[in-house]
Parts: sequence; C-alpha cells; structure tokens
Amino acid sequence: MDSAASGTRLSGARLVAAVCAAQVLVQLGAFFWPALLPGMMPRWGLTNSEAGWITAMFYGAYLAAVPILVTLTDRIDARRVYLFGVGCTIFAHLLFGLIAEGFWSALWLRGLAGIGWAGTYMTGLKLLADQVDKKLMSRATAGHAASIGISGAVSFACADIFADAWGWQSAFLIAGSTAILAWLMVALLVPRRTSPLPPAADGHALFDFRPVFRNRSAMAYAAAYCVHTLEMNALRGWGVAFLAYVAASTGAAATFSPTWVLTALGVIGTFASVFGNEAAMRWGRVRLITLAMLASVAVSGSIGFLGSASYTLAVALLLVYGFVVWLDSSSLTAGAAGTAEPSRRGATLAVHSMLGYSGGFVGPLMIGYTLDLAGGMSRVAWGMSFGLVALLMLGALLTFRLMRPRELSGDRNAH
Repeated sequence: MDSAASGTRLSGARLVAAVCAAQVLVQLGAFFWPALLPGMMPRWGLTNSEAGWITAMFYGAYLAAVPILVTLTDRIDARRVYLFGVGCTIFAHLLFGLIAEGFWSALWLRGLAGIGWAGTYMTGLKLLADQVDKKLMSRATAGHAASIGISGAVSFACADIFADAWGWQSAFLIAGSTAILAWLMVALLVPRRTSPLPPAADGHALFDFRPVFRNRSAMAYAAAYCVHTLEMNALRGWGVAFLAYVAASTGAAATFSPTWVLTALGVIGTFASVFGNEAAMRWGRVRLITLAMLASVAVSGSIGFLGSASYTLAVALLLVYGFVVWLDSSSLTAGAAGTAEPSRRGATLAVHSMLGYSGGFVGPLMIGYTLDLAGGMSRVAWGMSFGLVALLMLGALLTFRLMRPRELSGDRNAH
C-alpha cells in the first residue's frame, strides 16, 4: 500500500527528496517557450511586445492564482492543492503542443501553465514546511529552490533537443508527460498531512492579509523578492534572444548555442542559490542579500552595452549574472517563511510570491517594450533594457535595508 493511502510518514529527508524530484518533473517544461522564442517569433509573426506578453502571461496568471491557492494551504492539506496545480500544468503543456497556433492561443495556454506554477511552486514549499522540523526547514527551502533551478536549467536544453529532433510541438507534449509522472509521484509517495492545521492566533479570516503586511521583516524579504524575480524572469525570458542577437549582429560563430548557455546559467544559478543559503546561515542573511543585490546592480548595468560587442563576452557576463541573480534566491524565500507567523505561513508565502511574480510579470514585458520603443534590438536598446533592471534593483536594495529585516534563528547574526 502506498504511503499516501496508508498514512505512513516519510522521514524528513525522504519527504524533501520526493517533493524536490516531483518539482523537477512538473517544472521541466516551464521555460520551453522562452527557449524556443527566437524561432517562434518569425514562425507566428510576433513583435517583441507580443512575445513579451506571452512570456509575461505565465507570470500574470501565477500572480492572480497564487494568493488563493497558497493561502488555502493554511486550511487545506497542501498536498491536495499541489496535485491540482500539477493537473493544470499537465493540460497546459499538452494543449500547447496540440492546438497552439499563434498569439492568442499561446497567450491563454501559457496563462494556464502559470496557474499550474502557482499551485506547485510555493505550495510545494508549504507542503514541506507543514511536515518537516524547523532545523531541516532552511535546507529544505534551499533544496526546493535547487530543484526549481535544475528544472529551469534542463528546460532550455531539453526544449532545443526535442524541438530539433521532433518539432516544437513534441517538446510541450513531452513536458506534459513528465508532469503526469510528477502527479503520480506525489499522489503515491507523499503522505497526507495528519496533524491539524493551526488556527490563526489573531482571529483574522483566512484571506485577510493585513497581519501579513504588518509583519515588517517578512515584507522586507518579500519586497526584495519582487525585484529579484523581475530580474530573474527578464533574464530567463530574454536571455536566449539576447545571445541570438549578439551572435547575428557580430557575425560570431556561436561555439555554445544560446539555449545551452541558458542551461549552464541555470545550473550555476542552482549552485549559487544553495551556496547563498549556506552563506547566509554562516555570515548573516541580510549581509548576504545586500552583497548579492549590489552585484546585480553592477552586472545588469553593464551587460547590455558590453555584452553586445562580443558573443564570448556576452556568454561570460551572462553566466556571471546568473550566479549573482540566484545567489540570494532561496535566502529571500527562507527569510520570509522563517519570520512568518506559523498559522499565517501560507498567507505569508502567498503575499511573498504574489509580490515576487508581480515583478516577474513586469520583467519580460519591460524588456520587450523597451526594445520596441528603442527601435528594435540594438546595442543601445539592450543596454537600456538591462540598465532599467539595474535601477530597479538599486531601489529594492535601499528599501530592503530601510525595512531592517530579522535574521533567522539558525543564522549566525540572529539574536
């Protein structure tokens, strides 16, 4: 009899491993669209702005769904919400491969995929938070972030491999199939929650987010996460297109294809996220996040202008950028989860994620519109696009420091 049906509980480490493995499978196809973007734009006659809308719709739908789905986990077993999210992902990818034929169909199906992301990303973290002890939680958060990073990295390479071998439709059909495997894994291996969910200590209703917004420390991490996700999704959404532009404009032979560079970026980012969380525990979370944000300002402010001159330099800067962007990823989320009221952790993660993916929605759109307003892809246009990201990150850093977030209990500088 399976563990979910029998009620047998997995050990903390095995539960983390099962959920993280499922996340890799369900999120495998998340970035197939931006990976295939350079070929899909001329195929469907899309402008930069239209391509940006399709990319952004994924995050916009996530933004609309996440406050409902993640907050529900404060009253409903997170496993049930997670399985619903995986189901949305399955249908989104399968239908994209079967019926997508232009801007509107792609737009709405990427929206459905965004709802699936909302039901699996932070919900998977909440599932872990409900069932592992506090000592394991920070590392579970890092492992969870790493699983998302691995799936994101592999996503770019797999999209290229599958599309070249069998056509772009097959890539999405395969992504839907791996999501089915993820659904079965969680349904069969991950147990239902047996302990009762705690009532809200303040007596506020489930969808009353006022106590969350009054938690200054959690909101500091969430505000920083907003611009962090804007930057991350702008990079993932347009990184392949940026490298393709540099290769074409400089006439350089692309030793490493843009999709493989983004795969390497994802792998580096995954390492950086885990390393950053460990560094935060040893050196101080606020100090680590401040360093990462300063580095982001420096790299994003220069990559568009400098990288456009040389494909080799663009690849090198992009890989450095990936390390910098992901360095504080799990540290920010662990900070929000760790300073949340336990009975409001789902709502706190919902707000954290909602603010984050508000930025995630804006990032790809902002790049697309900046490119169009600047007259199309050019060195100046790319410099302006990434420079705007740098300015927003600088503002986020100042806000984060002014809000004075708390360290976590396991961090070196905690009091």
